[in-house]
Amino acid sequence: MSQRVLRVSELLKREISMVLERHYRFDGVILTVHDVQATPDLKQCFVYVGIIGKALSGEYIIDKLNKQRGAIQREVHKRIVMKTSPQIFFRLDQSVDRGVKILNAIDNLPAPADPLPEGAEEPKMK
Repeated sequence: MSQRVLRVSELLKREISMVLERHYRFDGVILTVHDVQATPDLKQCFVYVGIIGKALSGEYIIDKLNKQRGAIQREVHKRIVMKTSPQIFFRLDQSVDRGVKILNAIDNLPAPADPLPEGAEEPKMK
């Protein structure tokens, strides 16, 4: 991916985060913008949103954001001046949930066995 696309993606990520923080609230839920991937022609961008909290389903929130996409795009495009502003599409990023499940599995592992006393050798495997 070109440097320009990466810079534009990062700028969009920052501005979309600010717009969502200021204008969109969901009770009992925190939205985080994890990543923005712009297409090489900068006509579209995909915004990967993480949802922390269980008050509402993730699909419901993504559906609401996609329905409000026009207003969100207007706010973002007021702040970012480009020849053609990319069309925004929201996607659910469940990496946080996967990470929490992995950490819980690690926490539930049994304690390690006692180390060998000093001078004792480990049994050799054949």
